[in-house]
Amino acid sequence: KNLGAMSSTRNLTMSKIALVDDDRNILTSVAMTLEAEGFEVDTYNDGQSALDAFNKKMPDMAVLDIKMPRMDGMDLLQRLRQKTSMPVIFLTSKDDEIDEVLGLR
Repeated sequence: KNLGAMSSTRNLTMSKIALVDDDRNILTSVAMTLEAEGFEVDTYNDGQSALDAFNKKMPDMAVLDIKMPRMDGMDLLQRLRQKTSMPVIFLTSKDDEIDEVLGLR
């Protein structure tokens, strides 16, 4: 099989990723990595800024931190689930089991 063709197809179907984190270093390093793989990445410093932007144009996928100012990742996910079932990944240093369970709801 041609793996290059498979990779190109993946990027066509999942091209815009929203990265939401209040840590500028994480935003920069993860965005650079995703862009190097061919994804278009929009970055946001907090959940409220991301939600405001998502109300105008929804990304294909979101990567969220849990603890952020203005609106945390859990609140953002709850609001997103009222409108969309887009894939969401939590990128966080929190390791409490309750946080994992809440994130899966």
